[in-house]
Amino acid sequence: MLKNTSTGYGLVTIVIHWLSAIAVIGLFSLGYWMVELTYYSSWYQTAPHTHKSVGLLLLGLTLLRLVWRLMSSTPTALADHQPWEKRMAKWVHALLYSLMLLLMMSGILISTADGRDIWIFDWFAVPFPNAFIDDQADIAGVIHQYLAYSLMAIVVLHAAGAIKHHVIDKDNTLKRMLIPN
Repeated sequence: MLKNTSTGYGLVTIVIHWLSAIAVIGLFSLGYWMVELTYYSSWYQTAPHTHKSVGLLLLGLTLLRLVWRLMSSTPTALADHQPWEKRMAKWVHALLYSLMLLLMMSGILISTADGRDIWIFDWFAVPFPNAFIDDQADIAGVIHQYLAYSLMAIVVLHAAGAIKHHVIDKDNTLKRMLIPN
């Protein structure tokens, strides 16, 4: 029930998947909203602090997820999936992981350009190296923005694929990520 099997996902994978999904959508929404805040907004300090904290926790969860993925089996694709669907699923998953990691790295580069550590909810600080290049925060900020929009496009594609399998194909693709095997 905790581990993946050849026919479905275990509870660990399912919980990590949905926590990641909530965090990604929440971080995007918060980031989209917070760039419009003015210096006089009561959220001017709080929103970025929350964004960084959740982002670093998501980084930890993503690294845990990758280790778990290496250590556990992956369910086999359903027999009625077309070869192009299997290839597309592999590409979309690779893009999701890559974009998430690059997005979090660019966020770290923004946050540490001034030489300060990143605090996670005032619990503890995570040290990172100082700036590597001139205008690091600005350059990383532009990259972070484009990566965020790209990630959301892939998330929509991923969700659309799951919904297609559930509604049109009427197969168990989505159910396998909802109900532990």
